[in-house]
Amino acid sequence: MDLDMSIAALSVGMSNAQVAQQMDTSVLKMALDTSSESMEQILDTMAVSIDPNLGQNIDILA
Repeated sequence: MDLDMSIAALSVGMSNAQVAQQMDTSVLKMALDTSSESMEQILDTMAVSIDPNLGQNIDILA
């Protein structure tokens, strides 16, 4: 009887661990998606604000 309870407890524990791992993976995916979207917005903002003539000349007398 004790062995059956151990197997059942192990099964429940493994199932809980699998659910926790799936949840962690989902949260990580959501965080990566959010950071990817944020990076795209930052790059779009930078592309608009960059002056293409900036950095073409260097003042070497200063």
